Amino acid sequence: MATILISGGTGLVGKQLCKKLKDKGYSVAILSRARRQDTDIPTYTWDIDKREIEKEAIETADYIIHLAGANISDKRWTAKRRKLIVDSRVKSGQLIFEKLKENKNQLKAFISASAIGYYGTITTDKIFSETDPPSSDFLGETCRQWEQSADSFEKLGIRTVKIRTAVVLTKQGGALAKMIAPVKLGIASAIGSGRQYLPWIHIDDLCGIYIKAIENTQIKGAYNAVAPDHKTNRDFIETLAHALKKPFWFPNVPAIAMKLMFGEMAEMLLQGSRVSSDKIKTAGYSFLFPDLKSALDDLF
Repeated sequence: MATILISGGTGLVGKQLCKKLKDKGYSVAILSRARRQDTDIPTYTWDIDKREIEKEAIETADYIIHLAGANISDKRWTAKRRKLIVDSRVKSGQLIFEKLKENKNQLKAFISASAIGYYGTITTDKIFSETDPPSSDFLGETCRQWEQSADSFEKLGIRTVKIRTAVVLTKQGGALAKMIAPVKLGIASAIGSGRQYLPWIHIDDLCGIYIKAIENTQIKGAYNAVAPDHKTNRDFIETLAHALKKPFWFPNVPAIAMKLMFGEMAEMLLQGSRVSSDKIKTAGYSFLFPDLKSALDDLF
């Protein structure tokens, strides 16, 4: 079977994707900043600042899945944090590109993470699709540069795929864990108006889309990784409360409170629109968890 090299392979999505790929019989290796002894998956080291990657990592890869990038929601968006968010995505992709140019190995595909932040933080009746242009706000510009870095691989004749990912639902942590905490305490409230949409995807479906991108050679360009079930923030939290058998009755959390707590980053929670999953479904992907109730039932 083919060998898949994954940057960001030790992250939330990376760990699950490694498991799913191994279960299918693929050979998997990861890029990490330090040699890891706590995994049975081969680890190659890289240093983005020094522009170094272990040579064997590139030489042995049939496919590269690029997941590396600083967490967008971990800290307030100071100028320093903004730069780290962009550089961790763009410069890491550029480094892989540089090393691939130096190597005679002909990669079969380069598959890069992206995000539905490409369409910006806005609440509108529009349903965004892959043909829509990037937003000019911070998230939109970050995703534009991120994808532009990935597009460089096409110049080498490599099939390139960009996976624009929604909020990933997993019981291992991430955004869902932050949403669950107050609900478990009996405090289930919509945020802001509650009418903004919250696009989401079950982690198993996200992994399934990456595997589909490996196996279907007709898949190239940008694809939204988002469940077809469109839920407003209010509907999402209410469904989550019911799944946890907790009440949903508290008044909405005011927008001003979110802005005081999170600064500009609060816009990610206060704004949101629907995003289409039609393109990936047309490419042959069938969702395991197409609606929120089935996704939460599986996770809980």
